[in-house]
Amino acid sequence: MSSFDTGFSAFALKRLAGAAAFAIMVGLSALPGTAAEIDGSKIAAALGKSGTEMPGGDYRVGLPRTDLHVTLDGVELKAGFALGSWLAFRTDGNATMVMGDLVLTEAEIPPVMSKLAESGIEITALHNHLLGAQSATFYMHVLGHGDAVTLATVLHDGLALSKTPFGDAGAGTSAGATPPIDLDTAMIGRTLGAKGRAAGGVYQCGIARRDNQGWRHGSAGCHGFGGSDQLSAARQRQSRDHR
Repeated sequence: MSSFDTGFSAFALKRLAGAAAFAIMVGLSALPGTAAEIDGSKIAAALGKSGTEMPGGDYRVGLPRTDLHVTLDGVELKAGFALGSWLAFRTDGNATMVMGDLVLTEAEIPPVMSKLAESGIEITALHNHLLGAQSATFYMHVLGHGDAVTLATVLHDGLALSKTPFGDAGAGTSAGATPPIDLDTAMIGRTLGAKGRAAGGVYQCGIARRDNQGWRHGSAGCHGFGGSDQLSAARQRQSRDHR
């Protein structure tokens, strides 16, 4: 039995009731809320990585797994295309909620999961987006409530048990410099009806939900907080090892 099977089996029964309760609360919550102002600088200091304030007041932090080398059907995947961890913070009154999706290797799952769970972070899902990829990656969805700085500290301590890079992208490079992208981004934007942005050789589009399906525990969702469809496009190069 692998370390993933051992860690997850011991954890699953303990967290099943909490995950089910979360699903019920998401289904029943219907009252919109307004995100209060959030101090992103304090979150960045505690987490060890700065983020971006999104429309609606949410604070989103991207944590791309640039340390991983993953191929799928002989195609080498860019970190921003399918290997991007993220965390989004929202404050309502005196309380903060955080949600996110963490990209982890099989060996990283047990220590990160255990550390986050014992610190009060809920593990709401664990699955694979890339069937057949080498090396295998998994995606852990997390949810937490409490003080913003405390949540950021807990998440940092959990992710520190993985090899997730915390350094801000672009350090040591000229401000605003982005690598060229070999895609017809104007055509993509026209077809989708949504303007995106190029980052790390990937063209990313966020399409916000307009039917109020983004409510989370009485808080209105937005495209920075899990209330949107995220689409990415990239011209990936074939791996030399692929036959």
